[in-house]
Formats: sequence, structure tokens, C-alpha cells
Amino acid sequence: MYTIDFKSPIHVYFMGIGGISMSGLAKILIEEGFKISGSDSKESAMTKSLEADGVKIFYGQCADNIKNSDKIDVVVYTAAVHPDNPEFIAVKEAGIPMLTRAELLGQIMKQYDLPVAIAGTHGKTTTTSMISKILLEADVDPTLSIGGIFNDIGGNIRVGKSEYFVTEACEYTNSFLSFFPKISVISNIDADHLDFFKDLDDIRHSFKKFAQLLPSDGTLVINGDIDNVEEITSALPCNIVTYGSKDSFDYYPTDIEYDGKGNPSFKAHIPGGEVLSVSLAVPGIHNVYNALAAIAVANILGIDKEHMTEALSRFGGTSRRFEHKGEIGGVTIIDDYAHHPTEIRATLTAAQNYPHNKIWCVFQPHTYTRTKALMDEFADALSLADHVILADIYAARETDTLGISSKTLCDKILGLGHECNYFPTFEGFSEIEKFLLQNCTKGDLLITMGAGDVVKIGDELLGR
Repeated sequence: MYTIDFKSPIHVYFMGIGGISMSGLAKILIEEGFKISGSDSKESAMTKSLEADGVKIFYGQCADNIKNSDKIDVVVYTAAVHPDNPEFIAVKEAGIPMLTRAELLGQIMKQYDLPVAIAGTHGKTTTTSMISKILLEADVDPTLSIGGIFNDIGGNIRVGKSEYFVTEACEYTNSFLSFFPKISVISNIDADHLDFFKDLDDIRHSFKKFAQLLPSDGTLVINGDIDNVEEITSALPCNIVTYGSKDSFDYYPTDIEYDGKGNPSFKAHIPGGEVLSVSLAVPGIHNVYNALAAIAVANILGIDKEHMTEALSRFGGTSRRFEHKGEIGGVTIIDDYAHHPTEIRATLTAAQNYPHNKIWCVFQPHTYTRTKALMDEFADALSLADHVILADIYAARETDTLGISSKTLCDKILGLGHECNYFPTFEGFSEIEKFLLQNCTKGDLLITMGAGDVVKIGDELLGR
């Protein structure tokens, strides 16, 4: 594998530079004096920001982008770029070294003394942002790489000058196995990304290998409520810290209460018998456990307890995580990134404690493989809403429909005796928007949900 000498900046070309992770890595290298260029399918807020930094970006990927560029020293690409991509072919023909996004991120991590990697099927972005908020509160000048927009830093990346580096660690395509953490978090392990992994056992094996990356003086912070957690932690040479619902864990909560918007407060029990009073400004029991993971990491790093509680009390979440978008006609609109049954259940459970008459959930399934593999679980989780509206499946990287559609899921939900409407949306969301305007009433809570472009519905309604 090609190794970058960070003391000698070079020209790095990013294929798919507009992605939230790729754009963030590009900005880190810009700060280090590297020359950056790249390509993407279309212009976006991310690409405009990079262009403002002097980055040359090609729109549309073709061989000429490589041939017409100044001498490129190394090319970075994502899992979405396949060997039949014309740029990929041109790079291979030119003999230019290549790194995956994860390999570059791993090499960047090695430049820091205290790299922290947050993994888990769910909650990575929120937990990473909570840890980031605490480190910013403590004024330790961290470098941060977050998988969502975090308003405190005005984006998804922050380049600091200290030894602290905090990043999400995604399991898809085993990306996180290219990392070099000193502290790792595993928040949960569920069946997901079944277009890559064979089954849940395969996913658990991958998380086990991720845990094994830690050095003997490193620390694994893991949710003790994970099924058969000992299978993941057994024979690890590193320190192991647990958190979760039981008082046998190193970090656990008691006295959980909710305010009028479903935001929890609780007592956080930490090693040594100390108890912290924590009040969150984000809803849901799942955020209690995200906060415990953040407290555990901060405690390992020696951060003052007052910085932890103060930061968490002022943590307002990240983009598309139970994000309050506004109100129209007395109907509150929330947007959420949930696209897995466990995430849907967590969001809709949190919504039960939020002021509402009826809960309307507009869900856009994400990928055919996930929808087919977890069809029953999706139907069950979505049934927590009073009214479910389904958009067409957002295909993302997939082309094979596997013989299913959102109508398949709609029929499943109706079969459970719950209300559900499906609207074909290949040509836009206008029918869904019209239905909502006709049926939602003052005091209702409308949640747009999914990892695709379903967020546009709330934006369109609020723009009327």
C-alpha cells in the first residue's frame, strides 16, 4: 500500500470528492499544505466549499480528468467507485498509486497520539459529535471527522493542532479495519449492509477484528448490552470498559426522566463511585447510552467532569438526527436519518415523549437489499407511528430491485392492522406533500425519515 509522507505534501486526487467523508479528508490535507483536486457527479455545497479553498473539481467522471490534470501523486477513491469507472481505468493505466478512503483515513490517524474511532451499526454520528462537543468545551483543540453536519464546527470537519483525533468508523466494506485507533467505541452490532456482509455472524466477526486493532495500551469502550458481548471482547490485549443498562457495567444510568420535549436527564454512574447529573437537549433513551459512551471516552482522556456535563447539556444534535425543521399550520416537522429498523424504533419511541396528537411518519426505504432482508422488522418498527406514508425505495448504489418495492412493505404494514399509504415517487414527492396538507392537523407531529432525499418533503412544505 502506498504510504504518504505527511512532512512532504503532494498532489492528491479524490474520486467522489463531494461525499461528506471524502470532502472532510480533503480539507484536512489542505490544512497540511497538500495540493488537492478531484471529481464528482454534480455540484453540491461540499464541492462549492472546496472550490472556495482553491480545489480544482471536475464534474462528471471521465478519463480526460486524469489525463488533463497536473501530475497526480496518489488517487483516493470510495467504495462507490468500481473498476469499470473511466477514471479508475485511467488511473490504473497511468500507474498512479491508489488508496481507499479508509486507507487514507487510517494513515491520517497515525499522525495523532490519541486517535479515537467510534463504531457501531447505529449512533456513530451522534456519539462522535457528543465526544467532539466535550473536547471543544474542554478547549483541547481536537481534529474532528464527523459523518454529518455538526453546527458547532460549521460542517463535518475541524482541523486542530493537538494530539486528539476523533472520527467515525464505518463497518461497510470493512472500512474500519484500515484504522489505527488508540481508543475505540462499539455502540451496537445489528444486521445491516447485507449487500456486503453475509449475515449477522459475519458482521460480528468484522467488529471483533476492529476491536483487535487496538494496541495493548489502548482501550475498547463497548456497550455491555450487546448480545454475547464476551465473544467480541475475549482475549483482547487492550483495556476494556463497558457501559449500558446494568449496574454491573463500568458506566450506567439511573433516575432517567424526560422533559416536555422528550429530552432525558439521568444520573451517570462512573468508575470510582462518582455520579454525574446529566441533562440532554436531544430526545430518546438511545441518547442516554450515546452520552454514556461519550462520558466514558472523555473520562479515559482525563477531561474534567464539569466539561462533560456542561457540553452534553448544550449538545443540540446534528443534521438529520431528530432535527426540528419548523412548523406549518400547527404541525411540527422533524427530519431524521433513521434507515434501519432499530433506528426507526428508537426515533419513533423518542417521538412518543415529544408533544403530539398524532405521529405521521413519511419513510423512504434505503436500498433494496436492506428492505428485503429486514422487511418484517421494518413493518414492526414503523407501526409505532399512528400513520405511515411510504415513498419509493431509494436505490442508492443498487440496480437490482430483488422483486420488491415500497408497496411490498406497505402491504406488510397493512397486514399488521396499521394504517399505511404508499405513493410512487419516481417523479417527485408532490403527491405525498398534497396528502399531508390534506390530512395532518394542528398539534400533529410529522417525521420525514430515511437516508435518501426524503428531507425535501419537509423543506418543500415549510417553503410554501
